[in-house]
Amino acid sequence: MLHGQVPAVLIVWGRTNRVRPVAELRGFMYPRTPTGAAGIVPAPPWHYSGDMLTVEYRTDPQRVAELLPAPLEPADDDPGAVAMVWAEWQSCSDSFDELLDPVRAQYREVFTVVRCRYRGETYSRAAYIWVDKDFAMARGHFQGYPKKMAEIAMTRPVPVGRAGPRLEPGGRFGATVSTWGRRIAEARFTIDGTAEAPGFVNGHPMLHSRQMPAMEADGTDSLDELVTMRGYDADLGPVYSGDAELVLPECPTEELHRLQPVEMIGGYYRQVGMSMASGTTLWAAPNPKAQA
Repeated sequence: MLHGQVPAVLIVWGRTNRVRPVAELRGFMYPRTPTGAAGIVPAPPWHYSGDMLTVEYRTDPQRVAELLPAPLEPADDDPGAVAMVWAEWQSCSDSFDELLDPVRAQYREVFTVVRCRYRGETYSRAAYIWVDKDFAMARGHFQGYPKKMAEIAMTRPVPVGRAGPRLEPGGRFGATVSTWGRRIAEARFTIDGTAEAPGFVNGHPMLHSRQMPAMEADGTDSLDELVTMRGYDADLGPVYSGDAELVLPECPTEELHRLQPVEMIGGYYRQVGMSMASGTTLWAAPNPKAQA
């Protein structure tokens, strides 16, 4: 049986009812079907090209620490540093079929990144993240990103015409994210030069939690893991830097406003390409509901 395949059965009604195997169900993620074509996301590797707008700032370090479950610890240096990242992506699998059916390839996301320490190493961690397509949300859940659906918008640079900024000093950009009809973040960025890197908060391997409550809904988890991953085959454009502003309105169904800026670090814009495949499980709790 291949990875991602589970047996299917056929109930044959006759003089004696019987069940016999007829096929293998296929697919990387749900729903697994006879061909696998209905799966919400294809198997990795996945390839990404897009634009990223990053706004870095400092908040109360205690607000970051309260987002880190044990045994994670805050970063040793600048523990209150946060990155709000808006991204507009085009992604595809190794077949590249999605690029000819772009509704399956294009999406936007916003993620709030903090840093943490685990077993002596520093990691980046998406404390919050929102996307606007279901396949991106499902793929993120596989990777441990706590993705939720939202409405996301960001200014696009243009090489011609007047209906957009240029990637040059003076270029002005805006970005927003809204959930349940309420805006929860709004950013402004103006290019004034270039930089070596788009900040430092989102510059480490990612460390995420993969969790699923037990079916008994008794407060235990049937899946509880710490996983890490990072991209490969990076193809990076120049980094445009400048001043940034960030507003985080209070919202009854979100907690992003708890990470209010106390000092702005700066803004960065970069066009990027990369690929991602598998990651590594660093720790896994036993499933308390597993049967011997």
